[in-house]
Amino acid sequence: MTEQDVAQRSDDQVVLQRVILPRDTDPVDVRPLYLDELETAHSHVSSRTAVTVPVSARVSFAAFFNAFPAGYWKRWTKVTEVILRVNLRGGGRIDVYRSKPNGDQAHLAGQAVRSGAEWTTAEFRVSLAPFEDGGWIWFDLFTDDSTLELADAVWATELDLPPVKLSIGTTTFNRVDDCVASLLALGEDPAILDVVTKVYVADQGTKKISGHPRFAEAARLLGARLEVIEQGNLGGSGGFSRAFYESIEHSDVDQILLMDDDIALEPDSILRASAFARAATSPMIVGSQMLNLQEKAQLHSMGEVVDLHSCYWRPAPGAVTKHDFGEESLRETPELHRRIDSSYNGWWMCLFPREIVEANGLPLPLFIKWDDAEYSLRALAKGYPTVTLPGSAVWHMPWTDKNDLSDWTVYFHLRNRLVVAALHSPHDQRAVLVKQGMRNTLRRLLSMEYSTVAIEIKAIEDFLAGPDRLFDLLPTALPEIQRIRKQYPDAQTLASASQFPPPSLDAVHAERMLRPPVNPAKIAAQASKALLHNLRPPAPEAADRPQVNVPASSALWFLLGNLDSATVSNPDGSGVAFRRRDPKVFRELSKQAAAAYRRLATEWPAARETWRAAMPELTSTESWRKVFEN
Repeated sequence: MTEQDVAQRSDDQVVLQRVILPRDTDPVDVRPLYLDELETAHSHVSSRTAVTVPVSARVSFAAFFNAFPAGYWKRWTKVTEVILRVNLRGGGRIDVYRSKPNGDQAHLAGQAVRSGAEWTTAEFRVSLAPFEDGGWIWFDLFTDDSTLELADAVWATELDLPPVKLSIGTTTFNRVDDCVASLLALGEDPAILDVVTKVYVADQGTKKISGHPRFAEAARLLGARLEVIEQGNLGGSGGFSRAFYESIEHSDVDQILLMDDDIALEPDSILRASAFARAATSPMIVGSQMLNLQEKAQLHSMGEVVDLHSCYWRPAPGAVTKHDFGEESLRETPELHRRIDSSYNGWWMCLFPREIVEANGLPLPLFIKWDDAEYSLRALAKGYPTVTLPGSAVWHMPWTDKNDLSDWTVYFHLRNRLVVAALHSPHDQRAVLVKQGMRNTLRRLLSMEYSTVAIEIKAIEDFLAGPDRLFDLLPTALPEIQRIRKQYPDAQTLASASQFPPPSLDAVHAERMLRPPVNPAKIAAQASKALLHNLRPPAPEAADRPQVNVPASSALWFLLGNLDSATVSNPDGSGVAFRRRDPKVFRELSKQAAAAYRRLATEWPAARETWRAAMPELTSTESWRKVFEN
């Protein structure tokens, strides 16, 4: 069955979601995202849309990428009925099922297939009326004494959804392999090329993607759609702002999709997000979910919100995290059937209708961290929600495996969190920010993370300095933060603990120290003990030889606070730092941090008003134009 045959039968229907199958280059681990198979029934995948079910088998398409997330389409779009169209050949049966928000399943319809060598089309119409609070729709294929071939299947609508032009924007800093791989994935998919009119790459690195061995191939596939813009390192916010800017100023696209450079791309996710936005009852931001790049059958992020009381991001209420579809299928996981509501979506992949960008402005010049959350909060205040769409996703490195709780990114985490709290929280944040900040400072000092405390103090100072310097800091903040960190040994890493002398304490001694305090009284006693220990002079020999080698998962204050030195691994395993206790630095940073948080509490009301007044200028096209022209 040819693509032309499929297109001819689709003239009166708009495809919302194709049924897709793993690529030849995908590991076996990803199959549970596409097919729910019994261990005894291994189907033969012959293309991205075609599969053959073996004799005496049952294969379900109740899988992450192939079930239809009816609850989201009911809640947010004009679609009231979805059409499942399946092209089959051979002998067997097809049955259609639905789920309820609690995960209970119900059979909807089915029919026998006895077409022999001829192709036959089965079509089922399912009302979305009962899906307000959640639920999915899917189909199963059964065989008896012959095989059953699926040529293609789609979820479609007869609504008139006008075609759109779409631009894709990504930004990269020396991740040339990942970035070119994404460009190739876009260029190799004809369905993507039918929709995408521009692909903007803001190349901010010192290693340019134009020098990659396969860049010429990607450029040939994408043709005039591809535009690579080389600019200085302005961080993620500067790179993504460039994609917004070029799309709005120099194209007539209707939708703008942003995606990270360090992802593995499932191209159909782009088509699904675009179709969802086209069908929406009102303009909205459409985000894609995150799958774990290291454990590819794992859903890492289902949806997220910003808690405006604490001003931290967190999983949305009811969201499932770190779910492995290889262990529990969609049908076996009731928690995945309830619709969840997000307040923002990370820009690993996120789609924006043009009118939202024109009304909302460009991102804040935050370099990295919080720019995606702030943008959705700002849009929501204007009446534009963010929806995180199941079945649309990319593989991305999970943030739990990154070192951004103790490396240079801590500066941007704190400074930008303060900016977002000042701009968007309706609450007086002073008590929360000071309490949390001083508690974290003490933990870091007890853990000998002196460089982290120093840059957090810098983050508070730069926030209180006001918004006037924010654009100026785009190219200069990171070098300054790196300069500050170099003054402290905990920020200086080597590749392995083997490059340091062996620890002086045995493993059993260290194991005893790792038992955490379990109640408030013991926590207070342990903290007091650690505090007194940090005010005493360290053992002289600890400066040259670590007392303990500590893995990243065990680098906690109640262990490190009672040591004089230790080697500590990075969370991603990329290096090891030799932390040394220094009572003088401990006292100095304690005083500076206390003074910074006192200033924050005192000046918060005025700072909040100043930042809110500056919002229009900080997010204007004209302000960003000056940055790009310079």
